[in-house]
Amino acid sequence: MRDLHLPGRSVVMGRHGAAATSHFLSTLAAIEILRRGGNAADAAIAACAVQCVVEPGSTGIGGDNFVLFAPARSNPTGSTKGGRVYGLNGSGRAPKGLTLEHLLKQGLKEIALTSVHAVTIPGAVDSWSKLNQRFGSMPLAELLQPAIRHAEEGFVVTERVATDWRRNEGKLNADANSARMWLKEGGRAPKAGEVFHQPEHAKVLREIATKGRDGFYTGWVAEDIVAYLRSLGGMHAMEDFATQEAFWVEPISTTYRGIELLEIPPSGVGITTLLMLNILSGFDLSKYDPVGVERFHVEAEATRLAFEARDKYVADPAFADVPVPKLLSAAFADELRSRIDMKKAMPAAGTTDSTSTYRDTVYISVVDEEGSACSFINSLFWSYGTGLSSPKTGVLLQNRGTGFSVDPAHPNCVGPWKRPLHTIIPAMAMKDGRPWLSFGVMGGGFQPVGQSHLLTNVLDFGMNVQEAIDCARGFHQMGRFEAERGIREDVLHGLAALGHEIKVAEMPHGGGQAIMIDAANGVLQAGSDPRKDGCALAY
Repeated sequence: MRDLHLPGRSVVMGRHGAAATSHFLSTLAAIEILRRGGNAADAAIAACAVQCVVEPGSTGIGGDNFVLFAPARSNPTGSTKGGRVYGLNGSGRAPKGLTLEHLLKQGLKEIALTSVHAVTIPGAVDSWSKLNQRFGSMPLAELLQPAIRHAEEGFVVTERVATDWRRNEGKLNADANSARMWLKEGGRAPKAGEVFHQPEHAKVLREIATKGRDGFYTGWVAEDIVAYLRSLGGMHAMEDFATQEAFWVEPISTTYRGIELLEIPPSGVGITTLLMLNILSGFDLSKYDPVGVERFHVEAEATRLAFEARDKYVADPAFADVPVPKLLSAAFADELRSRIDMKKAMPAAGTTDSTSTYRDTVYISVVDEEGSACSFINSLFWSYGTGLSSPKTGVLLQNRGTGFSVDPAHPNCVGPWKRPLHTIIPAMAMKDGRPWLSFGVMGGGFQPVGQSHLLTNVLDFGMNVQEAIDCARGFHQMGRFEAERGIREDVLHGLAALGHEIKVAEMPHGGGQAIMIDAANGVLQAGSDPRKDGCALAY
């Protein structure tokens, strides 16, 4: 048990169902759906819809969605092994009319974060619909009601949400529609404790509730979005929206300390987590201090190596040959691991990375009474995406297209209907063939590091799920180690002595949620990140 003299959270435990999200209203919506007889898929969709309203900087229906879903084959307490885990890729494509040649003619050397060309077609709503149709037990219209109510009646702005909102006033003020619909009078962000309404957002949610995914991808909603993007020089067309489709995928995996970890395959970067764990498997992390120099050094070096491979290979497999077997092979991990020196850091590469630093996403974990587990993630990429909203909808549009390269020789080069390298990654860990840990860690490019950090906290250092989430984080990116303030000064000095350039992170690295299924006792153990406004609940 944690030291009760010190600040912290206890693990939330229950027998019938559990949900963990980064906003308490979202968690509450999930639990209410479960208690009304809905399943894990139903609860996750309802929770995310709420977060699209109450945590607008982190997610929205103008973004993308990925899911790992393990349908129940038995109660968590039963002896029968669970069945297959299904992956759902709800990422959006570039417009059919967007070509590399078009961008180069404009003299663009990259796709800027607020550029209209960064707006890929939103994939979330179609993904929710696909999940609901295949595994849901309640109508989508019913699942959207809590979100509609919060948008129409107003919700209280929470502390972390207010902080992120304030940090993005400039972006939102740069677009007249967003300034009108997403800011208070005078162009300021709402403060913590103030009530905020979203009538335009509510109308769009009601359209989806009435017409399903077509309420978003056809008709007046899509027409309004497309017309606005084209007015800004975008190449978007109604065909792009009408043909947007999420698709089911076979998860990829690796085994670490006897636990199988499942991820969505490329163009998602879950493969980066698997590669990091393959590298880390060659070290006995348990002999290190979990918040000490050696542990953070090994983690930072594994990050460098895994991200180097990510940047070289990961792209849309419909357009590029992504060598998944090679990247997950023991030989490749051995080769990379051999480059790690415990006495000094590798030279800094110094490359910039638009997928790293601070990004905003929501991750949701739900497990229901029957034992179905849903690992669910939804994002606009950067805070408030591009900051662009069409005049009638209030739908903030993602800037996922900034993940494309404009190098014609790169496999991730921008092109018509291509999907960019994608950072949002839900995770599902399996034990004895059954779901054991449904978890995710938010924060753009940090996510593979966060997932590896959380899982090794549990498996190598014996932490419970809440301790594993709370544990101080560092992230090696752009040639330096960015440390949360929870890392001790002596540890930072020790890392600097090994050659790491140290920077104290301005904001904490991401957030995270996790639910562990204790099959032996028939108990669900849930945790949620104090870096956000959320909580875990179980019953």
